[in-house]
Amino acid sequence: MTLEQALEQLKALSDEKTRAYNRKNGAGENQFGVKLGDIRKLAKKIKTNHSLALELWDTENVDARMLAILIIKAKQLSAQELDAMVRSLKYSRVADWLNSYVVKIHPANEELRLQWMKDKHPMAARAGWNLTSLAVIKKPELLDISALLDRIDKEMATAPPEAQWTMNFSLAEIGIHHPEYRERAIAIGEKLGVYRDYPVSKGCTSPFAPIWINEIVSRQG
Repeated sequence: MTLEQALEQLKALSDEKTRAYNRKNGAGENQFGVKLGDIRKLAKKIKTNHSLALELWDTENVDARMLAILIIKAKQLSAQELDAMVRSLKYSRVADWLNSYVVKIHPANEELRLQWMKDKHPMAARAGWNLTSLAVIKKPELLDISALLDRIDKEMATAPPEAQWTMNFSLAEIGIHHPEYRERAIAIGEKLGVYRDYPVSKGCTSPFAPIWINEIVSRQG
């Protein structure tokens, strides 16, 4: 499939409600507004196609980039290329897909995590804290959790929204997966109050860390 054909297919799948949602959440106008499920179906049809993925990415179109993420070969990207991709992002939904499907499995993700955790670029910081949240769960030996809590306590309340979101994930995951730090994590969340009044749908768990921690721990019995 050529770039032009892929863009035509995305355009044909445009949905005004999705477009409006994206626009409301910061996507801008360079988008078709394709439902996530339809992007997945198109990616399944195309299969892995690294060169096409790079062409789609370069359009900066939201839907094209999301499609690119699903068909790219993560391990063929250099650390520098992936870093540039992260820094080029403007819409958090695309950032989260890139983090989940590409950054998470990239061979240099720990090297990049350390770099991004020192970075003031909002999307680089978002990616760094996202990887740190995963390490809290699966590779805590890589971390100084007490120092992480110190940093969250100091920085989260004034962090850019892009970074604040995944920083809060790290706080919650520390409280959930490390009982020895649970009381402190909850106390930090209560003190900072980040996402305390965040609107949530019925049946969903609040992202406010104290509520989130207590809810997940209670489910674990």
